[in-house]
Amino acid sequence: MIETIASSLLTVLSVEHIAYLAGGVCLGLMIGIFPGLGGIAGLSLLLPFLYGMEPTSALAMLIGLVAVIPTSDTFTSVLMGIPGSSASQATVLDGFPMAKQGHAARALGAAFSASLLGGLLGALALTAFVLIARPLILAFGSAELFMLTLLGLSMVGVLAGNSLVKGISACGIGVLLGSLGAAPATGEYRMSFDNIYLMDGLPLVVVGLGIFAIPEIIDLLRQNRAINEASELGSGWVDGLKDVIRNKWLAIRCAIIGTLVGALPGLGGSVVDWIAYGHAVQTTKDKPRFGNGDVRGVIAPESANNAKEGGSLVPTLLFGIPGSGSMAVFLGGMVLIGLEPGPAMVGAELGTTYTIIWSLALANVIGAGSCLLLSKWVSRLTLIPYALMAPFMLMVICFAAFQATRSLGDLVSLLAIGVLGVLMKRFDWPRPAFLIGFVLSGGMETYLYQAIQFDGWSFLTKPGVMIIAFIIVLSVYFAIRAKRNSGDNSHEDPTSVEPPRRRARNLKPQAAFAALVVAFFAFALYDAFQHSFLGGVFTAGISGLMLVLSLTVLIKLWRGQIDDPVNFDNEVEAGYDSDSTVARLPHYLYWLTALVLGCYLFGYLIAISLFFVVFLMTKARISLVKTLSLTGAALGFLVILARMMVLDLPSGLLQDLVHMPWPLS
Repeated sequence: MIETIASSLLTVLSVEHIAYLAGGVCLGLMIGIFPGLGGIAGLSLLLPFLYGMEPTSALAMLIGLVAVIPTSDTFTSVLMGIPGSSASQATVLDGFPMAKQGHAARALGAAFSASLLGGLLGALALTAFVLIARPLILAFGSAELFMLTLLGLSMVGVLAGNSLVKGISACGIGVLLGSLGAAPATGEYRMSFDNIYLMDGLPLVVVGLGIFAIPEIIDLLRQNRAINEASELGSGWVDGLKDVIRNKWLAIRCAIIGTLVGALPGLGGSVVDWIAYGHAVQTTKDKPRFGNGDVRGVIAPESANNAKEGGSLVPTLLFGIPGSGSMAVFLGGMVLIGLEPGPAMVGAELGTTYTIIWSLALANVIGAGSCLLLSKWVSRLTLIPYALMAPFMLMVICFAAFQATRSLGDLVSLLAIGVLGVLMKRFDWPRPAFLIGFVLSGGMETYLYQAIQFDGWSFLTKPGVMIIAFIIVLSVYFAIRAKRNSGDNSHEDPTSVEPPRRRARNLKPQAAFAALVVAFFAFALYDAFQHSFLGGVFTAGISGLMLVLSLTVLIKLWRGQIDDPVNFDNEVEAGYDSDSTVARLPHYLYWLTALVLGCYLFGYLIAISLFFVVFLMTKARISLVKTLSLTGAALGFLVILARMMVLDLPSGLLQDLVHMPWPLS
């Protein structure tokens, strides 16, 4: 055993192995910086180059890429407010406010230091865990996985903002949108309107970018300034490193959470950052500023999502069951180079297993170190006027959305979810709660159906289920106590009292949005009754409950209850309603709508070219020469990236008509 570990360690430390590992890390850094691409796109890009490679070298490149993407995707989450991937969505909540306050380098330093710690702890746990993991993972069935999805949903109370009823309703919208398409039990199509695109459900990449990225881009464009509200970047990554040292126990706890959740197939990176973020909020005793730039809101999810990679390798290696989407592609890469996942990985191939583990640890060191060195310079992007950056961001976001299913429906969905995100942000409906509901919807329904099918309702008495239920109760208790303590402290300490939030005098826009939400839940309830019992019971239960809650919001708005947090309007609170320098809310939504419509009519390349030229000249107000230079550079990069990914960019309706074979007269 010791000889095997030592031999694997020597292999990992060889010059050739480190060179291939560094190559994978470099590719992962480049892929991770682009929002929405993530590990699936990066690994898919790498697979064609693995043919004929020596297995250990190919494995080094795969591990290098897998390990660094959860680290490098933090750049856009912190600097732009755009989730780099599904595993970095929670980082946006506090990382982006820190960037806007002039602490971008500090936020990145804390994120990368926490990522390094989490990655190393994940690899260390995997070293000790790999031999005992098999019976532990097999103990988790559908019933236990269902309870874990409920544990994720318990974070909604933490992330519900000022109004719990709005938070739960927002979560309900996410759950129902996540249940679009085929029902797990019967295959019946729900709320799909016989549309082929909707039958497959909405892609997570599109929803994540739409609900977070589009509202932030529009908000920054309306203010017509740089992202950074301060004139300096802050004291840099050294302070971020000190923050991690000060909060080392939080980082360690979240790394353990990440490792354990990552080891469970079907959950993975989509939920682990939210669970870690919720844990940070619940266990903080002093006066936190979560959601407004608290560095602990960066440390917790970043340490968890890197540790998650170590955990997700356990079911991938031992059972051939990928713990996440990127692990599914990694599994294909293993088969491609001649490695067969399964029990042999802890038997005859134990040396290869430990080579993977130690490569993961070393890749985390190389990747986090590279990001730490780059953070001070990359954070300077926040000082650039946003009108110059926005076209590039929109180009990359649309590109990332399109590669989800490679259909124009991806761009239309991005626009629709983006409009929803803008309205939710304005009327103070918490978007994190929405995203948690969407992420957990499919798994929750599938696991519940399977648990009832296998064990009936007696699954609730299983020991694992009862243990997780106890943890959920504790989670809710700590959430309630944290909210109560924060309220008590604000009354006891006059210095901690924040200025009163401004409410809108005109509640009609909020009431109109609440009415649309009520109509959505009513339609979902109607649709549920059009299906069989198994096909509609889940959506009927959710929509029925949410219909009551959303009606409560609508009634409160209709009555104009002054002291109720339902009446908060972020547009009024930010002072945008009385600031003539801030563009009207629909203004840039029209621009985005025009871009998507242009893609439909003329194709993506022509539409993005026209968008660049018109936007840069009218909004950024730069010369024609600079406009054409920037447009040419952007298009060149886009074409090269599309060729590398073997991706045909969408052609427009007019292009299709031109190439249509016409009958001879």
